[in-house]
Amino acid sequence: MKETTSRRRFLGTAGAGILLSGIRTGAQERGGGPGPHRYGQQEGNGKPVTIDPDDPAVVFSESLCQKCDHCEKACGRMMGIMDRCDPKKTGKAICIHCGQCSAICPHEAVTERFHYPTVERLLADSQWITVALVSPSTRVSLGESFGMEHGVNVEGKTVAALKALGFDYVFDVTFGADMTIMEEAAELVGRLRHGETSEMPMFTSCCPAWVKLAEYWYPELLPNLSSAKSPILMQGSVVKTWFARKSGIDPAKIKVAAVAPCTVKKFEISRPEMNAAGRFGSNPDIRDVDFSLTNRELGQMISDARIDFSALDEVPFDTAMGRGSGAGIIFGNTGGVMEAALRTAYHLETGQDPPEDLLRFEPIRGFDAVREAEVKLGNRTVRIAAVSGGANIFTLLEKIRAREVFYDFVEVMACPGGCIGGGGQPKTRGRAAGQAARTGRNAGLYAIADRLGNSEASSYKNQALAAVYNEFLSRTESGEEETNAHRLLHTAFTSRAADLG
Repeated sequence: MKETTSRRRFLGTAGAGILLSGIRTGAQERGGGPGPHRYGQQEGNGKPVTIDPDDPAVVFSESLCQKCDHCEKACGRMMGIMDRCDPKKTGKAICIHCGQCSAICPHEAVTERFHYPTVERLLADSQWITVALVSPSTRVSLGESFGMEHGVNVEGKTVAALKALGFDYVFDVTFGADMTIMEEAAELVGRLRHGETSEMPMFTSCCPAWVKLAEYWYPELLPNLSSAKSPILMQGSVVKTWFARKSGIDPAKIKVAAVAPCTVKKFEISRPEMNAAGRFGSNPDIRDVDFSLTNRELGQMISDARIDFSALDEVPFDTAMGRGSGAGIIFGNTGGVMEAALRTAYHLETGQDPPEDLLRFEPIRGFDAVREAEVKLGNRTVRIAAVSGGANIFTLLEKIRAREVFYDFVEVMACPGGCIGGGGQPKTRGRAAGQAARTGRNAGLYAIADRLGNSEASSYKNQALAAVYNEFLSRTESGEEETNAHRLLHTAFTSRAADLG
């Protein structure tokens, strides 16, 4: 494919207010930044948003910067990061890689670090078995890049496009979300049963930007985070172990590309410990997930390939790993992980199916900064909260640290609205358009889950997943004491407080 360093835009309909952009620079192609340490500078207060040249998730192109204050608003006011670190003191940028700066930049001066040119070349090389993992929220936002309304379900067209691009397998990450819930809900119930001896509240851990925020500013809370990996990293590790073994494929020949609404996945997949599949197979060079494409990048790939997305016939996900439940679908919404976990936790605690009010748990739905509730899990009353948006996270954690509030279980999503508001989503123009996009995507995910019905609403009812547990995850390998689930689906966190100077 012809490479170019020119500025390129792929526009959706004007009415949708969407801008999908791609810039292929020589620096991005080589994997480096734009040269020495650079800053995107703003008018007015002159405070810079710092981006290190080796940042794994976002890249700054100084020549395109118009010195507006958009990135400062995103990093400072929305995410609460910018005013909590001094690059002159630390000698490096303190970044949680949320990518909100790239989502809001109107000039493409800040973009995600593109993986798609490398993936395009990979797909043209027949030596690899290529696997795409599609996140829950992609199905209700990718269509915006092609002029469709917010929240329209383009699941089948997304699979068709990925197949047309050359992927050998396309799997639904709602399956990985169900795995996350099975592990996380069991961990929550275990902590509740141990009472005051356990670190409470338990926090969700599937948002890697939130995890890094905690590693920087709240390292004392790291024992409170669930040890469950995010759905994409869980599913990637199972693809390169159980699926590879079952299919007779050498794991070293499998390349996995995640399709996600966020930029921070690019950082998460690069964490040194995210090679559980490699350690499992005694080849530590094998990563759980090799590449991460934002939804914008996938739109660019489809455009580059001259695929008429709107005209595509719908194609189902490959079923080798099964499909996810309605609980997995709503993972993309703020409050969705909490709601999904409570359904399974209720079952684990009572042995019964959750009641209707837990299958549509209205108290933690919506877009309020923090939503609180109390839930009866058998004889226990569990105090819960869901929060999204970096600045809101800091506010809530300070209240928890000061013992002004107490919860048993807290869901945290760094991006406003959760994954539906991720930094790698199709761009919108203006605050009203951004909220309209989040509202439409949010409603779209709940509508898909509702159509599945109560019989498919909970992760523990996923029969395909139960089969993988029985066949592989609940078992131990010869000479090992830990189950495969513990070896592949869990992780640990590291304090980064010293980096703050």
